Parts: sequence; structure tokens; C-alpha cells
Amino acid sequence: MTDAALPLQPGAESAASSTTQSTLTRVVHYTALRMVAMFFTVLVGVYLTILIANMGGHVDEIRKGYIRETIAIAVSQDQELKNMTADERREHIDKLVVLQEKRMGLDRPFLVRSFNFLLGAMTLNLGWADNMSSDSGSRQVRLIILERLPATVLLFSTSFLINFLVGIFVALYLSRNYGSRLDRVIVGLAPTSAAPSWFYGLFFILLFSALLGWFPFGGLVSAPPPESIINYALSVLNHMVLPVLAIFFSSIFLGIYGQRTFFLIFSNEDYVDMARAKGLSDRVVERRYIMRPTMPTIVTGLALSIIGLWFGSIVLETIFNWPGLGRLFYLASNIFETSVIVGSTVIYAYLLGLTVFFLDIVYALIDPRVKVGGNQGGQA
Repeated sequence: MTDAALPLQPGAESAASSTTQSTLTRVVHYTALRMVAMFFTVLVGVYLTILIANMGGHVDEIRKGYIRETIAIAVSQDQELKNMTADERREHIDKLVVLQEKRMGLDRPFLVRSFNFLLGAMTLNLGWADNMSSDSGSRQVRLIILERLPATVLLFSTSFLINFLVGIFVALYLSRNYGSRLDRVIVGLAPTSAAPSWFYGLFFILLFSALLGWFPFGGLVSAPPPESIINYALSVLNHMVLPVLAIFFSSIFLGIYGQRTFFLIFSNEDYVDMARAKGLSDRVVERRYIMRPTMPTIVTGLALSIIGLWFGSIVLETIFNWPGLGRLFYLASNIFETSVIVGSTVIYAYLLGLTVFFLDIVYALIDPRVKVGGNQGGQA
């Protein structure tokens, strides 16, 4: 009987079980710490947003002035109140203003309401909008945002997936063909990524929509929406082409250039030459000895690009009239709809926090130098 066929000794089984349990404990501890850190980061960011969105309480004065102006116009146009004297009309307007301010919570100090906003934001109890509503007619901020969230996730997740796949495959190809004509073209086009996605969006709308008429100017689906599910999906895909292209061209060349550079750096390491000397195929060498050590850097770049895409969605979605969170945020900012601004920012904060959280977890999985649960035994 060979040694491989021998059963584990009771002591060895106990040691293996203890090691597995210790690893599981460290993973749980590591994940819990990251979640707590993410929570407090989101908490601080949301409260700062509440203060900024309300300009430290000055927006309340704007809203109060808007309420008084609206009520004064309504009173002046009411035929039943025409016989009132100026003093009676003014007193009547003051009473209506007080009632409206109380209904909207403006009778309480802003500092008190800011913490109420914070509690509601963190529990996704985002309150009610004053001047905006969802497509179903609801003024509940949560429903207004949830109607827009799928469109944003669809657009940017599709763009991210395309950028990731194209970037990896093209960068690997260029690392194998360093100095080729395509390699020089990509290097030359890398500075074009300095232009934001909305810049390319304007150019593509002018070229492919206005001049050639190949694609629609904007929106999520054609009007009226197709009744068939297949036709509806095809219409959505047709409307997605230009915004996805805009995002793609704003980041792909610089991304390929960076990934190709890291592939080249790691392909010249001594352990790669040793692997090739052992007779391993180029595919195996690339997968095990080049791609794996470069993945932490690539993942970091992709995570930062996702964060950049979230922030860039406001202008891009507005240009393409894409009914997502970015356009919602833009519309809410124009009419000082504080509850929707704060609610949208809360969703952005959660999305960014989840991005960073999953980045930490992915680091622990793909990079053996990252010790889950902290520094163990003094090792890096």
C-alpha cells in the first residue's frame, strides 16, 4: 500500500479541521470588518450629501419662498377671495403658508431634520417628493428611484462587461505582438481616453443619428413601446448602442494600454522564463504566470473605472435622455428636489460601497499576498 492510500491519522485530521475552521473564522472576521467600514463610510458620505444638498439649510428658505409665491398666485386667482381686503388676504396667505410648511416639515430646525433625513436614507425610507413622481404616479422617493435604477444598471454593467472582455483579450494579443502595427495604433490612441464619455456621446449622436439616421437620438425604447417582448428587447438594444459606444471609446484604449503594459512587465520575470524552459505551453504560461499576478492591478483599474462610470452617468444619461439615476439626479437638481437628490446619492453611495467591498473580497481570493483577516505570523 502506498503512502497516498494510507488513512489520515487522528491527529492529522484534527489539525486539518482546526486549520479549516481557523481560515473560515478569519474570512468571516475579515468580511465583517469590511462591511462595518463600508457602513460608516456610506454614513458619513450620505450625511455630507444631506448638508450640501440643503446648503446647510439655505434651501429651506428657497422652498419657503417658493411655497409663499405659489400660494399667493393661487389666492389672487381665486374668485371667491376677490372681496377680501389686502390685510385679510395677507393673513389668509400666511395661514396657508404655515400649514404647507408644517406639512413639509419646514417648521422644524434643519439640524433636527438632517438627522431624520440620515436615518431615513440609511434605512431606504426616503420620504416623499414635492414636485416629482414616478411613472406610476407615486411621489414616494423610493419608488421613483427604483424605477430608474434598472436602466442605469443595465447600461453600465453592459459597458463594463464589454470593456473588460475586449480589454483583456486585446491586451494579451498586444503583449504577444509587442511593437506591431496594432500595438503602435493602440498606444497612439491611448490619450483619446482623456475625453469623457458624454463628449463621444455628442459626437456619435451627430454622426450616427443626425447625419446617417442609423440609431435613435436617445431614450430607452421607441414610442410607442413594442408589445412583443422580443421586439421590446431589440428596441432597447438599439437605443443602447450609442451610449455603450460612448462609454467604450472613452476608456478602452487607455485600459488596453495599461493592461498590455503590465502583461509585458510580468512576462519578463525570471519565473516566466523558468516556466517556458520547462516546456509549458504559451497558454498555460499566460494563464498561470502572467495573468494571475497582474489580476490585482487589473481589478483595481476596473473598479476605479466603475466608480468613474457611476459619477459620469449624470451627464451621459442626460445627453441620451436615458431614464436612469443620472438623469433623475439632474432633473431633481434643477428644481431643488432635496429628497430625490439625497435618495439618489444614497443609492450611488451603496453602489460605490459595494464596489469597494467586493474589490476587497476579490483581492483576498486572487492575490495570495493578501492575508484574509489581517497579518498572520508577521507575514506580509
